[in-house]
Amino acid sequence: MKNSDNLFPKELSWLSFNERVLQEAENKKVPIINRVHYLGIFSNNLDEFFRVRVADVRRLVTFSSPKEKQRNEELYEKIKKKVTKLQKRFDQAQTDVLKDLRKRNIYLINEQQLKKKQITFIEDFFYRHILPVTRPIIFTDSTELHELTDGSIYFAIKLQLQDKSIKYALLEIPSPPLSRFIVIPSDGTRRRKVLIVLDNIIRYCLVDVFRGTLDIKHAEAYTFKLTRDAELELGDGVTQSIFDKVSNSLKKRRHADPVRFVFDKEMPEDLLDFIVKKLGFGRYDTLTPGGRYHNSKDFMSFPNLGADYLEHRNFPAVPYKLIDESQSIFDLLREQDLLLYYPYHSFRYVEDFIYTASLDPAVKSISITLYRLASDSHIASALINAINNGKEVTVIMELQARFDEQANIQWANRLTEAGINVIFGVPGLKVHSKLILISRQEGNIIRYYSHIGTGNFNEKTARIYTDFSLLTYNQDIGQEVAKVFQFIHFNYQQFDYKHLLVSPHTFRSGITTLIDSEIENKQRGKKAGITLKCNNLVDKQIIDKLYEASQAGVKIRLIVRGMISLIPGVKGLSENIEVISIVDRYLEHVRVYCFENSGDPKYYIASADLMTRNLDYRVEVTTPIYDDKLKKFIADILELQWNDRSKARIIDAKQQNIFKPRGNKRKVRAQEETFKLVSKYTNPAS
Repeated sequence: MKNSDNLFPKELSWLSFNERVLQEAENKKVPIINRVHYLGIFSNNLDEFFRVRVADVRRLVTFSSPKEKQRNEELYEKIKKKVTKLQKRFDQAQTDVLKDLRKRNIYLINEQQLKKKQITFIEDFFYRHILPVTRPIIFTDSTELHELTDGSIYFAIKLQLQDKSIKYALLEIPSPPLSRFIVIPSDGTRRRKVLIVLDNIIRYCLVDVFRGTLDIKHAEAYTFKLTRDAELELGDGVTQSIFDKVSNSLKKRRHADPVRFVFDKEMPEDLLDFIVKKLGFGRYDTLTPGGRYHNSKDFMSFPNLGADYLEHRNFPAVPYKLIDESQSIFDLLREQDLLLYYPYHSFRYVEDFIYTASLDPAVKSISITLYRLASDSHIASALINAINNGKEVTVIMELQARFDEQANIQWANRLTEAGINVIFGVPGLKVHSKLILISRQEGNIIRYYSHIGTGNFNEKTARIYTDFSLLTYNQDIGQEVAKVFQFIHFNYQQFDYKHLLVSPHTFRSGITTLIDSEIENKQRGKKAGITLKCNNLVDKQIIDKLYEASQAGVKIRLIVRGMISLIPGVKGLSENIEVISIVDRYLEHVRVYCFENSGDPKYYIASADLMTRNLDYRVEVTTPIYDDKLKKFIADILELQWNDRSKARIIDAKQQNIFKPRGNKRKVRAQEETFKLVSKYTNPAS
């Protein structure tokens, strides 16, 4: 195999991941409401794919050398072909899901299916809630469409006037607080629950949108949506702060080049040509004909109007009795490290960690890195409370968290106004680490209490993302966490780390050394093996090193949720590498890196994936796990996931997403059985 053939294109791998999401929507064993939600997740993912991945490929096509241009054009065509196939499957899945909803007396109807009682409701709803916020545009020769919002849904409208002339118009479908799905009265059958999409209410009342303006004989509306390039152009102005750069770039994003145009395939050709011309689409833009409805991402919030069994039952978080019964979290941490695992544990333990620190008279300072916050963040409230109690609080706020930039700017302003010292990261690097450092006066000495995690400090995502949080009193680790904060604050300073692996300085070399160690152990006849669990594995140097380990005979197990460019199972290259991916009710977000180490395994949890951006262009922190009990807990979790026979797919050389065969083994669904494992680990006497 040639070197150029040793990597699976990451963009196609990402589409393979989204195909796994679509499989869940297609799977009739999945509760019907969750199947609807998976349709929404698939659609939302695809929007982001075009904003980020496809936008990158378009730039490569435009600006690369002739040789690279041809390769990138071929990749672009493969992407379009794969997207078209997935879109057809999505359309069929949506049809099947709506049919299965009807079997359960949940009906999503259109404007042509309305009964008299429903029409009265619809018209009243339109005049009360929709008409006041509609802003139609009637096209003239000078009308431009540069202000169309990425991700919004629009009606392209064709108006036939009484004098037989034709006018074109545009209308943005109102966004929240109006819900996309409106519950309307039933047609008389008590058990039947009926919804209508907001779009179809407007369609029914379309002529009234232009009341008193035009003498309309007939009006018809067809949906379309735009996806724009999401890259921020920060520029290199020396005197401009990162705050100002991000703020200004967000304004420019509204005018960024469109990369995809999805439209109702029934749209008349004259109307389609008119809109496409107005948008100025070019050769490398993707025009995708689709169904009548777009922004299927709204399916993520589709309500359950039926019985509870129509969606996954909620598992209560496992109580952590040691913490619950402890008088002081600080006393407990001096006795042992703690490892929290969300959503199996409640995120409130981290909230309480900060809240307790905000009140404790012995606590002198709190430092934290923030990447994505919930809209009503308890973490932020606790930090403000700490300021009110006389603590020194430092927040590293990453303004470049993609699609959360505006929210983070608002939070930065609010925290600054409260008196918190807010630092906007490191020029040229995103701060993606998940750190808390609490300094506490104990006698004549300042002691550190640290949090190092794999996920964001976000109460909302902690209920649906799996993540680890290590809470530790280890002073060596605490001192190194303090060094990371010092580097972020004064990035001209460089530090040595004996315990932590820190991007962009020591993570790449540290992981490489650990893999080399396993190669050497195998060559010496010692125990050797590697298990890696992450979201994405696409860095070429790391992949080449794993190929080298495989060729040396090291057995490698990879659990990768999303993109993976490594090609497993190739003779002479990667026959000792196996890969699975799990897509289930919770989003697998944990990064864990494990090395056999001659029978004395090393375990690390990390904020970083094995991507070039995480290795070289972000501030990431990976921490070793030293407590034997916590090592065993992680090992048991990974073993349970590796043996999943329900939601695990085999990632082969073609990334075909074949479910891991059960054979004669019992059916294991790792995410469900993890609750028992967490309970056993957390409360061994129960």
